[in-house]
Amino acid sequence: MRRSRNCSSDARRAPSGVADKLHKVQLTENFLERLNAIEAFLTEVEAHFAFDELLADLRVSIIPNLQRFPAMGRRYLDHPPQSAEALAQLAQLPAGAAAALREYLHGDYLILYTEAGSTVYLLSIRHHRQLSFDFAKL
Repeated sequence: MRRSRNCSSDARRAPSGVADKLHKVQLTENFLERLNAIEAFLTEVEAHFAFDELLADLRVSIIPNLQRFPAMGRRYLDHPPQSAEALAQLAQLPAGAAAALREYLHGDYLILYTEAGSTVYLLSIRHHRQLSFDFAKL
């Protein structure tokens, strides 16, 4: 399967005034690794169709939504993690980085992303059965 780090959508541009500026959406290496892990998991449980649906949702819904409304996800720190391990990983991030993290919930998936300037960086994606994000790799 072929994936690009820079994803743009063929979705129609929103009417003027709704979202005048489209943001660029970039997939990080960690996000691509997580997609591969999700694909392996879904293949193992014989749910290949679910991975195809996820890829279609990324193209048709998730990426276009983030291009138009990058602040639509809730702030990650609105519900901070409770485990000592996750808190320690957050503490290792550069100053202010944790405050910029956002979560986008889409079906069975939780996407972690951040916005910098006019670019939205997809950092990680997890199926709801997976535990937590690995900040060290981000």
